Amino acid sequence: MKWNVPNILTVLRLLAAPCVAIMFLYFTRPYADWFALMLFISAAATDWIDGYLARAWKQETKLGAMLDPIADKAMVVIALMVIIGFSSWSPWLVLPATVILFREVFVSGLREYLGDTAGTLKVTKLAKWKTALQMTAIAVLFSQGVFEHYLGMSIYGMDSDMVDAILTGQEEDVLGLAWKAAAMEWSGRIGLWMLWLAAALTAITGWDYLMKAMPHLREGR
Repeated sequence: MKWNVPNILTVLRLLAAPCVAIMFLYFTRPYADWFALMLFISAAATDWIDGYLARAWKQETKLGAMLDPIADKAMVVIALMVIIGFSSWSPWLVLPATVILFREVFVSGLREYLGDTAGTLKVTKLAKWKTALQMTAIAVLFSQGVFEHYLGMSIYGMDSDMVDAILTGQEEDVLGLAWKAAAMEWSGRIGLWMLWLAAALTAITGWDYLMKAMPHLREGR
């Protein structure tokens, strides 16, 4: 087992995945949302950094090649689980999250079954775009959670400050709170749309891998 900077970054990203969920066990909101968002963004950044360094320094290893996709999947799966559990957009997130989780399990099963011939399922450029879009969507959805609990609002209603401002006729306060509420809602909508698009790309890449694996599945091992 060879340890170098790219591999260490990959391992740190793998360890960061469960820590995203742990943030919600030890911190109240919105602090948990803030910490989870910062941790997720930092970990996601290492996905590009460790790959770049491994190629630039010629330090690509079998350990890194194995751990990198595992770390990516762990980050996405755990973050989706947390978002569905805590986000007010959960009803609209379940289906795209299901598509993403199903594809990841299915492709991992294909690779395990194919064994030595799993090289036919090399990561494609579209799959890399899929992962990038998944992580971006998740980061945006985490930011919506920050907005929601920082402002004390949800997509289902207004907080007491906005109600008081409306009742007392404080127009500036009403407008300010309205802009903040709009920012909160649109961050959620954008994150939702991005996750649906990521789910579509995920399904396409899953189908692509299945088609590439079909000759081996027909012939047997």
